Amino acid sequence: MSLPRIGITLGDPGGIGPETVLKALSSRNSLPNISYLLFGSSLVIEEEKRALNLNTEIHSFDETNDPQSPSISLLEINSSLKTIKKGSPSKENGEASFLFFQRAVEEAQKGTVQALVTAPISKHSWNLAGLKWSGHTDFLSQIYPQAIMIFWSEKLKVALFSHHLPLKHALEKIKKKNLQDFFISLHTTIENIKPGTFRFLVAGLNPHAGEEGLLGQEEEEEIIPAIAYAQKKGMRIDGPYPPDVVFRMALNHPEKIVIAHYHDQGLIPFKLESFENGVNVTLGLPFIRTSPDHGTAFDIAGQGKANPESMIEAIKLAYELSQ
Repeated sequence: MSLPRIGITLGDPGGIGPETVLKALSSRNSLPNISYLLFGSSLVIEEEKRALNLNTEIHSFDETNDPQSPSISLLEINSSLKTIKKGSPSKENGEASFLFFQRAVEEAQKGTVQALVTAPISKHSWNLAGLKWSGHTDFLSQIYPQAIMIFWSEKLKVALFSHHLPLKHALEKIKKKNLQDFFISLHTTIENIKPGTFRFLVAGLNPHAGEEGLLGQEEEEEIIPAIAYAQKKGMRIDGPYPPDVVFRMALNHPEKIVIAHYHDQGLIPFKLESFENGVNVTLGLPFIRTSPDHGTAFDIAGQGKANPESMIEAIKLAYELSQ
């Protein structure tokens, strides 16, 4: 019987992605006993193994063989990368990390892997490489407009109504119809994975959730009607709750998911509580995609200091949600 196979991209070669991937895979006792397929470059892998003094066995990928025993293999992705510039953005690293990711998405769409874990990329490096996408989620959202970003840990779970947008543009999206569509899409996606498990708590937008219109009209005119609509459709959803207390209401309640209206509203409390072991999950795709909740950390890249805990949790969650 074939083992499940999880795909893992190496991320930006100049960041801590390759380091966290190899550290995570070298701690196999912490991970599911399955097959892992890396999308990247042997140049990156071998340099990182030498730097970390690791002898992790990694085979060349053979697409004709279904995995029968736990293993790690590499699907070599050709790029213009000849040397690895650590610690700062670069065009070459941006191009390579995009090609790793693009091929991984293609293989996930084909079913070669049952879930995909992406190591962090640099938005600046992608920009230097002439790429129009601001990151993994932006790329996926243009293929799958229903893609939803959730940040996940045992202590706290946060779904983002909008993510990588300037705050002005994020606020412009807070309309009843947009919220209704998001709530129902989120509910449907979560129910397909873990039916009957979660309750959703909607954050307010304004201080004190608008104080019944005294501190802003968005709650009364847009958010409350959208919540009522979702409730009528059978969604376990309540709110809006004051933004300064709603995260505390969900903290250490693994069955509750906070819905935040924009990136920093959700990510500040999440990373305060779960930076080391939090996971970024993209739902609404035909496959599960997870990622560590940190970035490339150029300031410590190449120094062997990176903590792999978030990568380990991302791999474990990808496996759990894909079963």
